[in-house]
Formats: sequence, structure tokens, C-alpha cells
Amino acid sequence: MHRWFMPINILITFIIGSALGFILVKVTRAPQHVKGLILGCCASGNLGNLPLIIIPAVCKEQGSPFGAPDVCHKYGMAYASISMAIGAVYLWSYVFNIIRVSASKMTREEHKIDESVKDTECTVDTKKLVQECPEALLPSTKRTSTDDLDELTLPLVNPDSNCQVSTWGKLKQCLTKISKKINLQSLLAPSTIGALVGFIVGVVPHIRGLLIGTGAPLRAIEDSASLLGDAAIPAVTLIMGGNLLRGLRGSGVQLSLIAGVVAVRYIFLPIVGIVVVKGALYFGLVHDDPLYLFVLLLQYALPPAMNIGTMTQLFGAGESECSVVMLWTYALASVALTVWSTFFMWLVA
Repeated sequence: MHRWFMPINILITFIIGSALGFILVKVTRAPQHVKGLILGCCASGNLGNLPLIIIPAVCKEQGSPFGAPDVCHKYGMAYASISMAIGAVYLWSYVFNIIRVSASKMTREEHKIDESVKDTECTVDTKKLVQECPEALLPSTKRTSTDDLDELTLPLVNPDSNCQVSTWGKLKQCLTKISKKINLQSLLAPSTIGALVGFIVGVVPHIRGLLIGTGAPLRAIEDSASLLGDAAIPAVTLIMGGNLLRGLRGSGVQLSLIAGVVAVRYIFLPIVGIVVVKGALYFGLVHDDPLYLFVLLLQYALPPAMNIGTMTQLFGAGESECSVVMLWTYALASVALTVWSTFFMWLVA
């Protein structure tokens, strides 16, 4: 149970964060086009590049409670990598569908407004037509024999329409409805595929022996993947900085929404994380490893995931507001992460 608590802990962060985001949306009466953005920012933290930057830096600190720096770096990077992989799966399967559903509701509301405008215009045109030519709307008094036959014609009844559907048919219909409501193609995102491939390589001993290690026959693949991974961290950080620059222009987003997201990510979620992790330690669900506990606690104090900006651009809902929210949350992340990381290190020591 100790090793499997991390995916459960990340799932708890998503569920509690989305619940707090739902409360924030109701209290602030957020517009429909930003509801998915607020729920996503409150639910998902940046489990990607930030832990890979923070944990090695913490291991190198003098007086660190995590033991020898090389051992701390080895296990810390393993914990951060698992956290990143699991977070990617949850992000593209859970948060992606939250933003998609919110954007589809916004599209339906806009469609209803357009239809109401068209109906109003049609009503006005009909009134003008009645005033100009009332004879055109009078019913015809001529009847034909074919009209009488049409009225007497009875509808055909399908004898098989009342037959019972089998259990397999009901299950198939249920799965079809679920697949339509939940976009399962989001699970084929590059980050999700990479995480699944990494799990398979790590779990299957024969594949791991071929790819991992100095004596592996295909160790060139591991070296290439490691080289690309090392370059991905600064590249993603630069992209993040470029996206935050758009937030300086502003978009008229409510100040209460920004303050609410900041409070959820940097006040309420870390407090909940302390209760959850300490409770798990008390009931024996996790072992008393300071580094492992620190990684679990850190998952509650991270800023929103940067892939939320990609999702808002994909659906065209809250794109400019996302830049503003990201700007303020990441501007305050330097202070919040420093304070909470120091407190967490004192707590697990």
C-alpha cells in the first residue's frame, strides 16, 4: 500500500481541488466561459517540471533532512517522475473533460441565443406579411380525394418495436453514451502515451533489461530519451514564461476569481494536504520516509498546470483569462513554494 499511495494522493488533490473550485465558481458567480478554467486551475497542479526542479535543489541543501545528497537525488527524481506521469494521465482524462464540457455548455447557450434572435426576426416578418397580404394566409377550401385518403391512412406499427433488449445491448448502449460524453481520445495525448510506455518499460523485467542499464543492448534508446528529457525542462519553462507575458495585457477578469484561485492553490489545498498525509501516516498507509512525505505534501502546494492554457486554446473558452490567472499564480508561486517547502521540510524532519 505504501508504494500505491502516491496515485491515490494525486487523485485526492484533483478531487478536493475541483470541489473547492466548484464552491469558488458558485460564490463568485463566474461567467460560463471561465467556469472550466477555474475548475481546472483549482484541480490540477504543475506536477511536471516544477517537482523536477525543486526536489534536486532541496537535496543539495546543507542540513537537509533527506540524508545523503546522491541518495536523495536518486529517489527524489524517481518520486518526481512517477508524480509527473500519474499527473499527466489525470490531467488529460479528468481536467480535459471538465473544460470540454464547460465549453460545450457555453456553445449551446450561444446557439440558444442565436435561435431566439432568429425566432424574433421571423415573428416580426410574419406580422408584416399579415398586414400587407392577409389573403395569403387563409386556408384553402378545396379538398381532393387524395386528402381524404391521407387522413384515413393509419400509421404502420413495427411488431418488433416492443421486443426486449438483451443485457449486452443495454451495456453497449450505456458504453456508447459514456464515450460520447467523455472524450476518450484525450487519453492519447503525447504525455499520456509517454507515461503509459514508461510504466510498461518499468514493470516488465524483460523490456527493462533491454533498455535500462549500462549493459543493456538497447541502452542508446535510454540515453536518447534522457537527453530529450533534460532539454524538455528548460524548454517547457521558457514556453511557460512566454505564455505568462500575455497575462500582462489583462482581460477584464474578476479580481475575486484570481484571489480565489490563489487562495485555493496556496492556502486551502496545502492545509488539506497536511491533514491527508498525516492521517495516512497515522493509519499506516505510508511509511515514515521524510523524502516521500515531502513529495506527497508538495503536490498540494503547486501552481496550476500549464497544459490548462493549451486546453483553453483548443476549445476557445477563457483563453485570455487563463493568461491572467497563470500570471498571478506563478508570480506568487516563488513566495508560496518557498514558505510551504520550508514548512514541509520542518514537518517531516
